[in-house]
Amino acid sequence: MATSAQQRPAAPSADALKRVNRKLGQTRGSLARSINIPVLLAATALIAYGALVIWTASLTIADASFSRHLLGIGLGAVLAVFCWNFDFRGFANLSTPLLVIDLIVIFSPYIPGLSYNAMGMTGWIQIPFIGLTFQPVELAKIITVFIVAALGAQYNGKIDSVREYVKLCGMLAVPFMAIILAGDLGSGLVVFFSGAIVIMMSGPKKEWVLSTIAIIIGLVALLLALDSVVDSLLGRDVLLKQYQMNRLLVFIDPTADTSDAGYNLMQSLIAVGSGGFFGKGIGAASQAGEGFLPEAHTDFVFALLSEEFGFVGALLLLALFAVLIFGTIRVAFRNDSLFLKLVAVGIVGIWLFQILENIGMCIGLMPITGIPLPFISFGSSSMIMQMANVGIVQSIWRSRAKPA
Repeated sequence: MATSAQQRPAAPSADALKRVNRKLGQTRGSLARSINIPVLLAATALIAYGALVIWTASLTIADASFSRHLLGIGLGAVLAVFCWNFDFRGFANLSTPLLVIDLIVIFSPYIPGLSYNAMGMTGWIQIPFIGLTFQPVELAKIITVFIVAALGAQYNGKIDSVREYVKLCGMLAVPFMAIILAGDLGSGLVVFFSGAIVIMMSGPKKEWVLSTIAIIIGLVALLLALDSVVDSLLGRDVLLKQYQMNRLLVFIDPTADTSDAGYNLMQSLIAVGSGGFFGKGIGAASQAGEGFLPEAHTDFVFALLSEEFGFVGALLLLALFAVLIFGTIRVAFRNDSLFLKLVAVGIVGIWLFQILENIGMCIGLMPITGIPLPFISFGSSSMIMQMANVGIVQSIWRSRAKPA
């Protein structure tokens, strides 16, 4: 027995255990410094949730290619890792080059040899040699955020001059108007909203912001009032396309035209309502599966999700979005660089507007636009850039304690 006892390995000493615990604590601390867990987990859960929804859509919708959706996730993951390991602080002094790049990106679908027509719109490019298509305006959204953040950071959190405030607003107006001229009102609104949030966080006086909002409301009202007059004089749509005006009219009164302009909204409301509390189950969405709800895997994916997973599924989706949004806001406040703070806030603006607009239009609270639901809607361009945005947020979190 004595020999057996001598052969047993000695128990680790208290000092050895302390060293092991110290190393584990250092490892956990290092991970916490380089990875923002709430943002990463929320984004991963949203991507998985979206993949499930698109897989169910692919069972009945021919255009909802699940393999293509997975390809978008794969490419997005590669870009997210690259952004994660990139230090974006150098972009703070590149507002003019970024503006030039932004305009090239916005109008790239009109460059001969790159242009690709999809669903009657020239908003895509076909990447040479590999045959993949990409919607450049998705890239333009984040480039615009960098531009406005770079300019806004120059004022150190307080804009004292009306001239400088007008200059900042004018810089945002350039890509916004370019996107409008390119024929994508929905994406233009995303750029405007995210850029406006960055400007408001840059330190302008409240009365300037309120005056700007009043002017914008007045201009929109004048635009709507003059639209029919200008179109009749010139004999063609100039300010608003007819389908855009029809969408606004349906938003005001959803029952005005249930067979044409209001058809999508009515079918979306039916899909959301028929899901009940727990939903109909995977693959049992009759509105989408039987072809009643158009674009169920893209623009109206929230209606598809609600029909399959019900109120509980929609509530889970909103909870994940809330974790993502508030986690990114925390990343912004924890960084010492005003430029990176503003970039994080701009990304919040991109996500927030698209979430509110997409879900709102599916339940009749917002006008119908072609804005995708982040991480959920089918579409490789949107998925790639949303995942890149997650990588940028993680880069901002990682660089918060690094010297400039």
